[in-house]
Amino acid sequence: MTADIVADALTMAWFRRKPTAGLIHHSDRGSQYASHAFQDKLKEYGMDCSMSRKGNCWECEAYPLGGNAPSESWFGSFKNERVYGERFETRDEMKAMAFEYIEVFYNRKGLHSTLGYKSPQQYLDDWLKDQQQEKLVA
Repeated sequence: MTADIVADALTMAWFRRKPTAGLIHHSDRGSQYASHAFQDKLKEYGMDCSMSRKGNCWECEAYPLGGNAPSESWFGSFKNERVYGERFETRDEMKAMAFEYIEVFYNRKGLHSTLGYKSPQQYLDDWLKDQQQEKLVA
């Protein structure tokens, strides 16, 4: 994984959602995330960088009492549910599996207790609807 790959992924994510400034990007201390290229992209998009201390996924600089743990937990679930024990013939096969897991299952169908047993997509849809209602009331 190179700085260019993660910077390009960040750009694609930013163009897809266009989050407001102040979004916090959690990562480990990998050289690709600490690179000038990636850090410059974060600044360009108004994002704040958050990295856990070396070897400690349970805290991060922005949220010392547990900011990066949800990300680490997600990657653990992804690996346990879909990666371990699998053999992929090509990178494209692995990418297709990851896309299906994230976009089709996890985001649209997976129910999460921390989201009131809603999928991330349903939670986001409800949140956006609430925001629109607040604008109408105001």
